[in-house]
Amino acid sequence: MEIGQKLPEILGLDQDGKEIKLSDYKGKKLVLYIYPRDMTPGCTNEACNFRDNYERFLTQGYAVVGVSIQSAESHKKFIAKYSLPFPLIADVDKKLVTELGVYGEKKMYGRTTMGTFRTTFITDEDGVITDIFQPGQIKVKEHSQQILGD
Repeated sequence: MEIGQKLPEILGLDQDGKEIKLSDYKGKKLVLYIYPRDMTPGCTNEACNFRDNYERFLTQGYAVVGVSIQSAESHKKFIAKYSLPFPLIADVDKKLVTELGVYGEKKMYGRTTMGTFRTTFITDEDGVITDIFQPGQIKVKEHSQQILGD
């Protein structure tokens, strides 16, 4: 996906099995952040940074939705442990991450594995992508500030 394109209408199922659609956020800007794994240090720091700044996102007209390829059950535990106030899509079939182009070969510690690339898509009120934070650009402890510009 690129800036100027619209996100897919069907985003996936959240931690409660509820279908999340792009049209659910019509009239709001959307922060769709894709992260590798629940409960890992970087992903926890990123999620907690969004949690701690959630009210600021709401007052500036944003909705926040997280996505990883883990199960709804894993997401429920992650949400409960860290009191996350936003939904997490359980993309276990990798449909959304593949469609967004954020799943593929990763090299870590000399090994090549398949995995999710930490990426954040920002949309306007009509679901059109206005900004993309690529892997390597995201500072997990300050990502909200990167998006909100302070």
